[in-house]
Amino acid sequence: MANLKDLRVRISSVKSTRKITSAMKMVAASKLRRAQSAAEAARPYAERMERMVGSLASSLPQGVAGPALLSGNGNDQVHLVVLVTSDRGLCGGFNSSAVRNAKHFLNDKLAQGKEVKILCVGRKGREQLKREYGAYIIDTYEGMGRKGMNYGEAQQVAGRVTKLFEDGGFDVATLIY
Repeated sequence: MANLKDLRVRISSVKSTRKITSAMKMVAASKLRRAQSAAEAARPYAERMERMVGSLASSLPQGVAGPALLSGNGNDQVHLVVLVTSDRGLCGGFNSSAVRNAKHFLNDKLAQGKEVKILCVGRKGREQLKREYGAYIIDTYEGMGRKGMNYGEAQQVAGRVTKLFEDGGFDVATLIY
């Protein structure tokens, strides 16, 4: 049985660990809020871009299909899920919410008899999906966006998605973040 001194040392060690964990949670929460505010700030641009692309697509002359990425291929049998999570763990709410939404989406599509493919951006999403959906994961991008994803990194992911579509690898893409 531990003596009183050992118990006191253990209690102080646990308190110290609790303080460190609390500080790490605060830092992670701050980073998450910063990322969320950046995403919210970009939302008007994304919405405007979506309207602009929709306007361009609808203004094409009759009988002209336009770029395949705008007009699609008319099928919805093969679904690509692009799951965006973090590489490290201290923003659990963000990661778990994204993974939960991805699992729900994947289960729905598989229940409908659709084929699914997963492209993971971030290590945490891949780690959480690999046990149940590992056979569907076609690619993973890790280490991107340590301080926010830059244009080159986003272009790399977008290039992979575009190439997959052009090669007939999927019919519909869904971004989950």
